[in-house]
Amino acid sequence: MFAAIRGDLRAVRERDPAARSALEVALCYPGVHAIWGYRVTHWLWQRNAKLAARFLAEVIRKLTGVEIHPGAVIGSRVFIDHATGVVIGETAEVGDDVTIYHGVTLGGTSLDPVKRHPTVGNKVVIGAGAKVLGNIVIGHGSQIGANSVVIKPVPPGSVVVGVPGQIVGPDGSATGAPRTQSDLPDPLGVSLYSLLTRVARLESREREPNADKVIRPPEAGVWHGEDFSI
Repeated sequence: MFAAIRGDLRAVRERDPAARSALEVALCYPGVHAIWGYRVTHWLWQRNAKLAARFLAEVIRKLTGVEIHPGAVIGSRVFIDHATGVVIGETAEVGDDVTIYHGVTLGGTSLDPVKRHPTVGNKVVIGAGAKVLGNIVIGHGSQIGANSVVIKPVPPGSVVVGVPGQIVGPDGSATGAPRTQSDLPDPLGVSLYSLLTRVARLESREREPNADKVIRPPEAGVWHGEDFSI
């Protein structure tokens, strides 16, 4: 038990630059409190004290803003950052060294009493507001972008963004340079840029020799820096 607690505190200090000490993490991080409370409720659930487990889980939800079903299986050194709004369903499985940001849902898509929640591999990062739904597997080392909706299996080491979630490439962890959440590509922006480039070329062909009169070429208006105007 004490080894697990030390691992939880160490995980937060490694992944959150705002954490100044183990004591601060133990006293002030609701995500850590939620994990510790879950371990108690899971122990009760496994010993068939299901009503007590659910009641305690409800108390923990009110105190921390995190709802973890006692039947879920959660690995070691899982870090729930900022905590608020995280929901983890009954048959969900979460591996070791996973980072989950606020607003994440590991939810089900079936009403049958079967495995209906996701299985998340080791060292996965799930961005704020992301929804991972159904009995799918998120491969080891993957990254889920903020506000993505993932409803299909994800191979190991992938980057997923968008609604519905699209695999846009490897996360770079194999080369020692994993992407940050702010560095994930945008498939919609890339698609719009490609389309407007094609339209601009077609306009240029039609207006020759007045190709310089093309209105708003793609370089002027699609997904350059902070600009997303069309």
